[in-house]
Order: sequence, then C-alpha cells, then structure tokens
Amino acid sequence: MTPSHDVPPSHDALSTLRVALGERSYPIHIGPGLLGDPQWLMPHLAGRQVMVVTNETVAPLYLDALKRGLPDELEVHALVLPDGEATKTLASVERIWDALLAAGFNRRCTLIALGGGVIGDMVGYAAASYQRGVAFIQIPTTLLAQVDSSVGGKTGVNHPRGKNMIGAFWQPRAVLIDTDTLASLPPRELSAGLAEVIKYGLIRDDAFLSWLEARMPALRRLEVDALTPAIERSCSLKAEIVAEDETEQGVRALLNLGHTFGHAIEAHQGYGHWLHGEAVGAGMLMAAELSHRLGWLEEDDVTRVRAILEAASLPLAAPAGMGEADFLSLMRLDKKNLDERLRLILLRRLGDACIHDETPPEMLGELLENFPRQ
Repeated sequence: MTPSHDVPPSHDALSTLRVALGERSYPIHIGPGLLGDPQWLMPHLAGRQVMVVTNETVAPLYLDALKRGLPDELEVHALVLPDGEATKTLASVERIWDALLAAGFNRRCTLIALGGGVIGDMVGYAAASYQRGVAFIQIPTTLLAQVDSSVGGKTGVNHPRGKNMIGAFWQPRAVLIDTDTLASLPPRELSAGLAEVIKYGLIRDDAFLSWLEARMPALRRLEVDALTPAIERSCSLKAEIVAEDETEQGVRALLNLGHTFGHAIEAHQGYGHWLHGEAVGAGMLMAAELSHRLGWLEEDDVTRVRAILEAASLPLAAPAGMGEADFLSLMRLDKKNLDERLRLILLRRLGDACIHDETPPEMLGELLENFPRQ
C-alpha cells in the first residue's frame, strides 16, 4: 500500500483496504450495514463452527443482527462476557477456551470478535492459543477499535503491573467495520477513538492532521462525510505500517505515540477508570511537550496538538495524585524498552515521529513533575 499525503478521498458506500502480509493478507471492509450481510463474512470462515464473543453492552445491540445474517447450516454459538477494561484478563480468556471446549470446537472453527478493543484483543489471543491457533474475524463496534486495535494482529490481556503484557501476534482473516455501529457510541467513547485518529496525523501524515483540525466538529457530530474518510485514512496508515513491520521490530513502534505515558496512567488509575484513548490523548500531549524541550517542535506545534486534543474533548492533564515516581516506575515496564533504556515515541515535527532512547533523565523528570494535573 503506497503512502499518500493527500487528504482522505471521497467515499462510496463501501470501501475495502488490504493488509499486505503475503499468505496472511486480509481485507478491511468499511461501510454501513456490513454486520448483518453474510457476503462479507462467509468467505473468511474456516469451517462450519462459529463462536461469536461479545460483551453485555454490545450483545443487546448487535448480536441478533449478526446471527440472523449467518446461514442455518453453520453451528453458531455465542458467549457474552462482562464489559470493561478491567475484564481484560486471562480469566476472561479462559471463559472463551471453556466455551470452545464445551461446544467441541475443532481446529477449523472461527471466532468472531464483536465489540470494542477489549473483546477484540481477548478473542484474538484466545484464537491464537486455542489448539495452537484457529481463525478469527474482527467486527469492531467502537471507533477506537475500528481505527486501531482491530487491525494488525496484536492480541492479549492486561496484567496488574502492565497493560497488554501477555499476548501474541495473531492476524485476523478479515476486519468488518460497520460504520452504523458508531451511532450507539457514547460521547466519551467517541473522544477516546478520536485520540487514535489524531495519532495517525501526528506520526505520519501532516495533511491528514490539518484535515482533522478542520473537521473535528463534524467528526464529533458523527457526520458520515467526515467520519468514514477519517476511518479509511486511519486504517490505510495502520495497514501500511503493519505491512512494513508486522511484529514491531522497528517502524510499527511509532504507532505507540503517547502510549508509554498513557499505559502508565491506566495502570496507576486502575484499568477502566481512564479510557485507553483518554490516557493516550494526555500521553500524546506529554510526548509533544517533551519533543519541544528537545528542540524538535516549536511552541506553536505544541499549541496545535493541545488544541486538537481539546477539540476532541480529550484530557489535557495527568491524574491528580500521580507523581513523577509513579510515572517512571510504570513506564519502565513498557514493552518497547530495551536493555533498561526507556524508549519513547516522540515527534521530530508534526507528521514525523521517531523512536528516541536518549532523553536526558532530568528533562523527563522535569516534564513529569511539572505537567498539569487534574
């Protein structure tokens, strides 16, 4: 997929992107009404056994519609889990394994993740490990999952000492993004998803960032002429990066802009107290501030970052009661760190991110100590 610095194109009712991973390549279908239309799902099933895993929030909204669209000859089971980031644990994955075993599912079964990023990550990890790997399909129902976690094959669960510390790379067979599901998204969840959309402009596409600045009110109103191309461009950029570096040995780490700070906030506050996108939003502002201190960003650049995050209704301050030592102790657990060196994703300029492991400790400490608190 060739990178483009143009603004997102006008869209038809349906668009299809492709994650180019050789024999494991797969499509990302984006459009309205996909969830209940079997033509987008059937080509990607491994066999007749299907397990739909969702949560208590999403099930009443979309589970019946998905099941009605599946042919009668399939053996379809459903597992409904509790909702929330706090449920993203091995215990929840064990419930998925238990359901598969109780139903006698074999290696030609397919798991379908119907929900947000928590469901997608757990179902993907269950699929990666059940009988040493079975097929799964992502049907993300939140903006954050649609533009980020459903694409790229990162799966796993949280540990009390760190977010996503247990998991595997396991690619889905397809990603179906039904834009109609966003109509049920609470405003806070929408803002959390917009954090990841903004991230793509900051790390790789300054023209997209400008496009987002102009359309943020329309995005918050869920206007389709803004939302659909924003999803398309975000997924296109994610697909490009994943195709370059599937297992995060290099450039894929750039997708973690703001995440080292953000994951520390989530772990400190307790998973679910801050939404992932909210923590990432504050973390991206911290990364921009640090990039300015290093002499890479101008003050006006930091002001732009702060303004677009504010326009998306994202936090501009860290949690009260979370001190410098709290941040540092949790940031040292980040998966990007190598040989005890703290590796941060920073911005050489807007639209150009880098991996940096030479931040002077006193500079980082001063940022963490003086960054605003709620």
